[in-house]
Amino acid sequence: MDNQQDKLQQQREARRRRRQRNQILAYATVLVLIALIAVGIVIGVRYLKQWQEQRQQEEQWQQESMQEQLEQQLESEEESIQAPPEEPEATPEPIPELTPEEKLDNVINAMIEAMPLEDRVSGLFFVTPESITDVNAAVRAGDGTREALTRYAVGGIIYDKKNIQNAEQFREMLSNTELYSKYPLFLGIEEEGGNVSPLAAAGLIDRQASAADIGEGGDPGAAYQAGSGLGAALASYGINVDFAPVADLVSVEKSVMAGRAYGSDPGAVAACVNNMVNGLQEQGVTACVKHFPCGGSVTADTHDGLAATERSAEEVRGQELEVYRSSMDSGIRMVMVGHTAVPSLTGDNTPASLSGIIVTDLLRNEMGYKGVIITDAMNMKAISEYYGSGQAAVLALKAGCDMILMPEDFEEAYTAVLAAVQDNTISEERINDALRRIYRIKCADRLSQE
Repeated sequence: MDNQQDKLQQQREARRRRRQRNQILAYATVLVLIALIAVGIVIGVRYLKQWQEQRQQEEQWQQESMQEQLEQQLESEEESIQAPPEEPEATPEPIPELTPEEKLDNVINAMIEAMPLEDRVSGLFFVTPESITDVNAAVRAGDGTREALTRYAVGGIIYDKKNIQNAEQFREMLSNTELYSKYPLFLGIEEEGGNVSPLAAAGLIDRQASAADIGEGGDPGAAYQAGSGLGAALASYGINVDFAPVADLVSVEKSVMAGRAYGSDPGAVAACVNNMVNGLQEQGVTACVKHFPCGGSVTADTHDGLAATERSAEEVRGQELEVYRSSMDSGIRMVMVGHTAVPSLTGDNTPASLSGIIVTDLLRNEMGYKGVIITDAMNMKAISEYYGSGQAAVLALKAGCDMILMPEDFEEAYTAVLAAVQDNTISEERINDALRRIYRIKCADRLSQE
């Protein structure tokens, strides 16, 4: 019994030890499993972290690569925009160099563009000093002249014997007048030689032979000597325009130009005219041939009233105009259109100076004259008895004249022309075109210096 109990006790003890051992094994196994799981977790976490880091690094590399590629693409596109494909360099066309005449025209255009309209209109008038200073006989240029030229920037002033007292007085008056002018100024006189010689009459220069005497002598060289002598003398006083020589033919008996013209033969007269012109202009004095187209073909004087020629169109074209064509070929800078009516050309008794048929159609277009066209004195009765000063000035400019000489009433003439431009009766371009021709003469010294 006791043995059986001991055996049972041993069996129970054995079972207990087995249970303990199994429990220990179980715990050990659990611990091992826990350890393995922990190690696996650690390894997994580390691997996951490494994978994430690697992934992030790869993504960063990809982003950087994409950014670099994008930047390269943008740079390539910018270069393609900024620097188009190179093409073979074309040989640049040479820029033509301006001629001296073109350079002068540029200077003149700039000068005219800067002028107020009032000054541009004033610049078309060639007047006596009395007409702008309101004195009876101007013999000096002082404050009155300065104020007058400030108010009216006239293009030219013409002097006569009443303005001349002595050499010193005349030279000082012209010098001051030129000094007071805002723009280059024509200073003119009508010194033909013979009886039409105000400076010679005042004893300031030697009197030259008349055109009639030179023509009768048959030596065109004498005309050159007269022109050269006159030119030098006039220039010494400051005169730069001489309203000479007469280019008219004495084509009728008792011609109003007898004594002032070289004769009746177109060839002989042309030779004398050209020599006189050359003599004057070589001394720096602009000559003005007159009285286009046929002032010597009448006996009536336009100073006293209307004068109309009976010359046919064929006679005028075949004889009188030959003298003017020749002078144009010789480089005449200024032509005066007379007041003699030429019905055979115009169909009526309109004074030549107011006729577009004479001035523009014939002289400018048909004959191709490019210089300054100036009227004869507008205070002569052939004009003043039939037209007001303003009306006559407007008509002359519309006919194609560039300058108005000695209007009977300057202020009236100036005001009328200014109003005509402002209301487009006369275009500003017409005024500017006339000024361009005027300033090509006034600035000719610049051309000679090129």
